[in-house]
Amino acid sequence: MIKLLSHLSHVRLATPDVEASARFYEEQMGVRVVHRDDENVYLRCWGDYYQYSLALTEGPEPALVCMAWRTTSDEALDEAARRIESAGIAGTWKDSSFALGRSYTFTGPYGHTMELFWDVEKFVGEGEHKSIYPDRPERRSKHGVAPRQLDHVTVAASDVLGFAAWYSDVLGFRIMAHTVLEHADINVFSVLTTNEKSHDLGVVLDSSSRLGRVNHFAYWVDTREDLLQAADILMENGFPMEYGPSIHGIGEQNFLYLRDPRGMRIEVNTGGYRNYVPDWEPNTWRPSEGSNNFYRNGSMPMSMTESFPPDAAPSATEEGIVPGTEEQLLNPYAVQGQG
Repeated sequence: MIKLLSHLSHVRLATPDVEASARFYEEQMGVRVVHRDDENVYLRCWGDYYQYSLALTEGPEPALVCMAWRTTSDEALDEAARRIESAGIAGTWKDSSFALGRSYTFTGPYGHTMELFWDVEKFVGEGEHKSIYPDRPERRSKHGVAPRQLDHVTVAASDVLGFAAWYSDVLGFRIMAHTVLEHADINVFSVLTTNEKSHDLGVVLDSSSRLGRVNHFAYWVDTREDLLQAADILMENGFPMEYGPSIHGIGEQNFLYLRDPRGMRIEVNTGGYRNYVPDWEPNTWRPSEGSNNFYRNGSMPMSMTESFPPDAAPSATEEGIVPGTEEQLLNPYAVQGQG
């Protein structure tokens, strides 16, 4: 089977105040505004090989508008569109947009909009942004946080296994791991990848009435020391850590989570393993095995179960809550030693 997708390219987020959000990402996170149009502000990390990895657009509440993947070729783009439509979903073609050529946009069965493209404008740093190292698209940022690149996005869906199966069957994502509750056969989390990373797409269980929600998006920094420095700088500037720093069991990445001023959750991560096994069979983890917290010595705050746009309904399964698992479904990592 032809490999269709190569990697996550960018995310487009809605925010109630585009300019205030853009200032936060520039001043606090250390990414840089490179373009504005009538609807969007585009920002890039210093290590992004394309023009941007984050687009901000106005909306009434924080939300994921679109996640974008580059295909492996122009032929792969056509084949991906054919497979999506064969699966019963109609998308739309666009000739071009800022820094992108022909693209195909569709909304998947769980309400998440994805844009696929091949032609893209590469970024070449000039003047003060030109790096002395040929492989770097831009000079390393002087900012204290300054992620190198976009890493992954984690969304929310009513059926985690169904979500993973659809994106695997139709678009060729590799399913890497699952998390199942301790005392009930309910999958609350899965990770998928298009390449050798442990994941560039995650999915958490969601019983809200709102389709297409997102839990967080993640930036990458080079080292654990960079991540700890990021936590220090952000806290000194009034942005507390929501969760972490620590290490996930699944993927083995160092992580921290925080919120931007409009409520959107951001992860900063680093480390983790690379997996090149073409016929990898996903393992099933339990929270007590350290799926979320490698050290099995903490608990995850309840706020981490919130996805966006906000909804009053907690995370649970669409089949209904299994008696005795109510607290686990709300937050399977709340028990000390599991989160």
